[in-house]
Amino acid sequence: MYYTVETGDTLYELAQRFDTTVEQLQAWNGIRDPNKIRVGQRLIVRQDHSNYIPFPGAAWFKTLPESPIIHEMGIRLMQEGCSAYGHTGPSYQWNAQHRDSYAKWQRKLHYKGADADGWPGQTSWAKLKVPYPSEIYA
Repeated sequence: MYYTVETGDTLYELAQRFDTTVEQLQAWNGIRDPNKIRVGQRLIVRQDHSNYIPFPGAAWFKTLPESPIIHEMGIRLMQEGCSAYGHTGPSYQWNAQHRDSYAKWQRKLHYKGADADGWPGQTSWAKLKVPYPSEIYA
């Protein structure tokens, strides 16, 4: 489940509201400083029942996010044999390597043409089964 930060929100208050911990919110969202969240920021606040990250929405990827979600997605793509990362592995910042890797995943699912453009969609994302990040990234 996602929540968009509003004026006056704190991680402590959100942790209480969504029955989790500040540390877990930090890990899921790649927040280094628990005192620094910004209005409009989209946060994972609760795991869904499958224990996999729900699809953050197509528009989210086009904002070129930096997130542990991107890194976890990259790891899953590598596990599926769909890596375009070279020797460096996946970064936390969405980039061309992520898009190329995701396009490989889409082609593995037999998508073609515009359906294999490297931009994640809800169906292909659900099939990838990206796990929740377990640690705060450095």
